[in-house]
Amino acid sequence: MEEKELIQKAKNGNKQALNELLVQNYNILVGYCIKMTGNPALAQDMAHDTILKAILNISKFNPEVKFSTWLLKIATNNYKDYLRKYKNIDFIEEIIANKEEDIEKTAITNIQYSEVMDILMKLSYEKRAVFILKHYYGYKYQEIAKIMNCPVGTVRSRLHNAIKEIMSELERRNAF
Repeated sequence: MEEKELIQKAKNGNKQALNELLVQNYNILVGYCIKMTGNPALAQDMAHDTILKAILNISKFNPEVKFSTWLLKIATNNYKDYLRKYKNIDFIEEIIANKEEDIEKTAITNIQYSEVMDILMKLSYEKRAVFILKHYYGYKYQEIAKIMNCPVGTVRSRLHNAIKEIMSELERRNAF
């Protein structure tokens, strides 16, 4: 069944259609939350809060945007609220172990991932969200603007500044 058809059925109270939409978009949501928070446990909590809000507010969903875009907007707002509430929380790093690759390659990949996540976590959440949405998920500027609730020009500026900060930090870390 096509997404638009599932959305219409979900808006009309079809729980199975809503469940299908949530299942189809769950990995995108959790991946985004992990990249935003840098903490898998917090990411799961944020994803569950996002799903709950989506279930409660499905009737308000505007089908002009993709369902995943709407979920990521809810998750972004949840994270913004979380940051306001807990400003001084230290985030733990996530290290992904891939057992199918050889140990040396996995170690290098984990170090690179860990370093990039460390740099991303030091960016403001606005810059981090724009960077993740653009480079990890391939969203267009207009879609990111809707998720972040800001003008397209602001999205472009935040992305430019995020890349500039990341490159600067990578150069600094690799300097001898």
